[in-house]
Amino acid sequence: QVQLVESGGGLVQTGGSLRLSCAASGRTFSTFTMGWFRQAPGKEREFVAAISWDGVRTYYADSVKGRFTVSRDNAKNTVYLQMNSLKPEDTGVYYCAAKDTRYGWGLSDRLRDYGSWGQGTQVTVSS
Repeated sequence: QVQLVESGGGLVQTGGSLRLSCAASGRTFSTFTMGWFRQAPGKEREFVAAISWDGVRTYYADSVKGRFTVSRDNAKNTVYLQMNSLKPEDTGVYYCAAKDTRYGWGLSDRLRDYGSWGQGTQVTVSS
């Protein structure tokens, strides 16, 4: 599998921006579709965004479409989540996850399709 470490979380005011990073190590990074998920206190983990192995295709949850942008740099083994126009409801722990392309090339919003997970980074948006 692949090891993932997120960074870039923090406290920001409503309307502010943050950029999360997820550094990967282990297997070849470009063999993985990458996803971002988040979990608010007392809620289930939910899908945020996904990006194909080559960065060409992206997929977003409706709640973040137009505000968040997922990207990746395969030369740096890193995936990013640029978050703009943040709202209090964006508060939560953000996780990156890897989906092995050996099991399909599609972008998925299902947790069970992702075999590797990072430890998460906290994002708090104050009102």
